[in-house]
Amino acid sequence: MTSRKLGAVASAAAAMIFATTAVAQTPAASLTHGPALPGVCVLDAQQAIATSTVGKYVDSRMTQLIQQVSTELKPENDTINTEAKTLESTRATMDKAQWEKRATDLSTRGAAFERKANQRQAELERTRSKAIQRVAQEMDPVIVQVYQQRKCSLLLDGRSVMASNPAMDITSSVIAGLNAKIQQFAFEREHLDAQAAAAAQ
Repeated sequence: MTSRKLGAVASAAAAMIFATTAVAQTPAASLTHGPALPGVCVLDAQQAIATSTVGKYVDSRMTQLIQQVSTELKPENDTINTEAKTLESTRATMDKAQWEKRATDLSTRGAAFERKANQRQAELERTRSKAIQRVAQEMDPVIVQVYQQRKCSLLLDGRSVMASNPAMDITSSVIAGLNAKIQQFAFEREHLDAQAAAAAQ
């Protein structure tokens, strides 16, 4: 198996790393395994990334960035909501033309805010994706190293295997290797508006 193929395993895991659903696994405690198959190895790359030190760091850092965005957007959101309630309460007493003008202005502000909120969401998604891709890239050579050390001839995706002899599972070895290699790295929220402006130049 080539390094490129092994890298694809890590990249596929990166695409799903924070998914809320997972393939159902048969509880290992209820099984009696047959002998380990020589040369057959199993890797849960998604688990390796998620439970590694650097994977947990990425999750923690993303929580911080999400909170920063929430702190940025909340005051404007609250202001618009408050003004909308106030405007609605004056509908019966305010001049119709004046009320419609204020309603139109508020609607315009609301639409602009919604665009900003959607952009921040897209920026957070891009940030998470790039961070996890970085972890996958760091894990790629670790997978190669463990694959060779364990003399694997076939590597199976642990998420697609219902059950296997734990002796064939190299996930813990990959996690240990990744932890020894990297624990964290600095990253900030991606800014799509700045990227778009740069691309236009």
